[in-house]
Amino acid sequence: MKSVGLFFGSFNPIHIGHLALANYMLAFEDLDEIWFVVSPLNPFKKAGDLLSAEHRVEMVHLATQNQKQYRVEDIELSLPIPSYTIDTLKALKERHSNCRFSIIMGADNILRFDQWKSADEIIKNSQLLVYPRRNYDIAKSQLPANCKITNAPVVELASTEIRSWIKAGKQVPFLIPEAAFEYIKQHKLYQ
Repeated sequence: MKSVGLFFGSFNPIHIGHLALANYMLAFEDLDEIWFVVSPLNPFKKAGDLLSAEHRVEMVHLATQNQKQYRVEDIELSLPIPSYTIDTLKALKERHSNCRFSIIMGADNILRFDQWKSADEIIKNSQLLVYPRRNYDIAKSQLPANCKITNAPVVELASTEIRSWIKAGKQVPFLIPEAAFEYIKQHKLYQ
C-alpha cells in the first residue's frame, strides 16, 4: 500500500517554505509521495485576495513538476464549498484504495482540530503529521491519538507576506520556485 502525505493549502502562492516542509516529510516520515491538495477556500479563512484555483493549481504544478514523488491534487475543486477534509478524504479513498493517507498540518491547526468537521472520523482513519510553528507549543497530552509531532524545521514564511511584497513591487525570486515566480510575473498576479 502506498503511503501518501496530504499537504492541504491554498498555496496562494506556493513558496519555498511549503517545499521545505514537503521535502522533510518525504525524507523523514516514511511517506512514498506528497500530494499538494489545492483548496478552493479553507472554512477558517476569508477569500480576500485568493487567486483563482486554476492559477494556484498551475503554480503548484510548475513548482513541483521536477519531483516525481510530488503530485498536485485538485480534487477539492470538484467538491462542495466550503471544502472539508473529511469529504476530501472520502473522495480520495474512493479513487485511490491502494493508498494510506496521512495529513500534514501545522501546529496552529492541531490546536483547533476538535473544531473540524468529523474530527473523530478523520483521526480514526488517518495519521496526522504535525509540523512545528513558532509560538504554538503543544503538549503531547493535548494531541488526539494517531497524531505525531514531527521534527520538521520551523519555516516562518507566509504567503500573505509574499503577496504584499509582490504588490509593493519587491522581487522575491528565491522565496518562490523559479517556474512559479515566472508564472506570477507573466500573468501579473498579486499586483
